[in-house]
Amino acid sequence: MTDYILRNAAVVDEGRCFDADVAVRKGRIAQIGGHMATGGAREIDLAGAWLLPGMIDDQVHFREPGFEHKGTIATESRAGVAGGITSYMEMPNCQPQTIDMPRLLDKHARAARHSLLNYAFYLGATNDNLEAVKSVDTTKACGLKVFMGASTGNMLVDDERALEGIFATSPLLIATHCEDTPTVLANEARARAQFGDAIPMREHPRIRSAQACLKSSSLAVGLAKRHGSRLHVLHITTARELDLFTPGPVAGKRITAEACVHHLFFDESWYAPLGADIKCNPAIKTQADQTALMQAVRDDRIDVIATDHAPHTKAEKTNLYADAPAGLPLVQHALLTLVEHVKAGEMAIEDVARKTAHAPAELFGVRERGFVREGHWADLVVVDGGAQTVVDDEPVHAKCGWTPFRGFTFRSRITRTFVNGELAFENGRINDAVRGRALVFDR
Repeated sequence: MTDYILRNAAVVDEGRCFDADVAVRKGRIAQIGGHMATGGAREIDLAGAWLLPGMIDDQVHFREPGFEHKGTIATESRAGVAGGITSYMEMPNCQPQTIDMPRLLDKHARAARHSLLNYAFYLGATNDNLEAVKSVDTTKACGLKVFMGASTGNMLVDDERALEGIFATSPLLIATHCEDTPTVLANEARARAQFGDAIPMREHPRIRSAQACLKSSSLAVGLAKRHGSRLHVLHITTARELDLFTPGPVAGKRITAEACVHHLFFDESWYAPLGADIKCNPAIKTQADQTALMQAVRDDRIDVIATDHAPHTKAEKTNLYADAPAGLPLVQHALLTLVEHVKAGEMAIEDVARKTAHAPAELFGVRERGFVREGHWADLVVVDGGAQTVVDDEPVHAKCGWTPFRGFTFRSRITRTFVNGELAFENGRINDAVRGRALVFDR
């Protein structure tokens, strides 16, 4: 393991951006500021680039096992490290579904062999696996994923007794996908009556409507309040849902909310040029919703920003509306989209660190990660705010081979990513020998 001294960094951490050198030794942040003797360490001059804690992405779909033609732990973690992500929490809607301990342990074993990033996995809830939920080894799962709306993978939990049991007894944080399926199905039937099989992609936010989101997220919040559950509502997309959540710091909250990078970046005007490439569940909605989400990020109604990285092949995406799958490959460009908001004056760079690293670390109790602190693991990303990333000039590392950001030039560039103190990505080159570690949780 190589030691490093990172000279002339603009360190972004805990609401501050300050100039300092940072020493990395034996995989951890050994020193911030002060005199540093080289002592055989490799010195890297960051020339004033931002040094942030690596992104802890609390929602990804890496498709393994069962859908390896879309992506694998190896391929998608490579894309993530190129995008400044250092840890991820992966979803259970693979095949077989991650709904019991043997399948959860199988994912851990796969990640230990193949993941360039640090990793954790959700246990999935179903209508009939409450005993598996209650008996889960809480050191092996980051949370319990509950699909309170039908989406990819057919894991809908819609039995009222099952939901009551889950919210009453889950020993894990409950993370929900909230869309009311009967509302969605009724909207889709109306669209089919109007358009037949040729439903335009622009209808997606009307089919996966704001009302469908609000009805389901209101149910989840109501259940959590009744049972005192720890609830995290994933990928909020509408202004109407935001009143369900309390502004303020994540510490002490029992009910929290996440927004995703694509819902903050795109609005419904992008369906015309991009079509199915931005079809996702829940849907990208109006510019007014996008504006409200950004305000909620600033006032801390939205606690975490994640990706919901969910790749499909380009061939699958060329199908008509009903058969084009929902989901986008996002991990490689997620942080760059957030820096675009910084450049536009809509966020501060300190907010990027807070929402992508500090908050998920606090919310899930991730031990010794998520901050640029002495003694913490050196999970770090270097972002050059004076450079550019021309998306079409770069390789797409996700296995699907495409990105919704084609044709775009980002006004920043990720130059290096450190995972556990190892230089996993540097100036476009990925170190495939790096292996991440299982996240450890303080509970």
